[in-house]
Amino acid sequence: MTRAARTTRPPRLRPGDRVSVVAPCSPVTPDRIDAALETVRGWGLEVVCGPHLRDRHPTLPYLAGRDADRAADFQAAWADPDTAAVLCARGGDGAHRMLDLLDFDALRRGPAKVLVGFSDVTALHEAFALEVGVTTLHGPVIATQFFVDDQVAQEELRATLFEPESRLKLTSPTADTLVGGTAHGVVMGGNLSLLCDGLGAPYSRSSAAGCILLLEDLREHVSRIDRMLTQLLRTGWMRGVAGVVLGSWAECEPGPEAIRELMLDRLTPLGVPVVGEFGFGHLPGQLTVPLGASATLDGDARTLTLDEPALA
Repeated sequence: MTRAARTTRPPRLRPGDRVSVVAPCSPVTPDRIDAALETVRGWGLEVVCGPHLRDRHPTLPYLAGRDADRAADFQAAWADPDTAAVLCARGGDGAHRMLDLLDFDALRRGPAKVLVGFSDVTALHEAFALEVGVTTLHGPVIATQFFVDDQVAQEELRATLFEPESRLKLTSPTADTLVGGTAHGVVMGGNLSLLCDGLGAPYSRSSAAGCILLLEDLREHVSRIDRMLTQLLRTGWMRGVAGVVLGSWAECEPGPEAIRELMLDRLTPLGVPVVGEFGFGHLPGQLTVPLGASATLDGDARTLTLDEPALA
């Protein structure tokens, strides 16, 4: 497989640009996707929906249609020369299943554009970092409660897309210093489960060395989070990581304090800055965080400062 030689910043969006909305993972809820499309059109964007956006797999109801159809929608959206951004409608399940069906040689030939999503979309972020070499956005999947009727999350994404220079220094009122210090590196990561699922598989990087690693998850028990973190540590995948930024652990049992104690136990020995509760992931008002961008993490000030705007 051919790996991208460098990382390109896609152009920022402007009113009148075309964006494509696809469902590479789990199926959408009709009223939510309708509301999301109305919001995006309200930003002055032309919206094109993937032909299989509203599909549901005939026998596996947790998937938004067949793997080949989801992959074809994604491929067509990225290949469209008039599309400036590809917005993912849902996370959930299914992104890893379609990776092998994408033609990355063709994806590399097209102009750089913006990819937005989180949760299961972490698999696509990783693949595009390695194979296409483009900065992507860990931000809302638009057909969910993490975008629809969430004006803070909407404005975070809109500002990053249209006015990226206004989103150079990221922080959150809830941010919590677990380990102080500063570090510089390329921002990567996202959903902990998806990163573990990708270990040793194509289109997943073999190490987080030199990177500022984002981690978050949903509906996991602290013991399973411990197992996943321990696997990343034992394989050497986290050796040389520059810093760690933790997002939401929504509905993770038994609760936030247990998660915090686990992170202190597992991550403090790395000797790098660690900041918790940074405001991205499965929570209201989530931050949009660029992936593939170079940034400085200040664990004491609880800030992540980009070297340059995420979009050109």
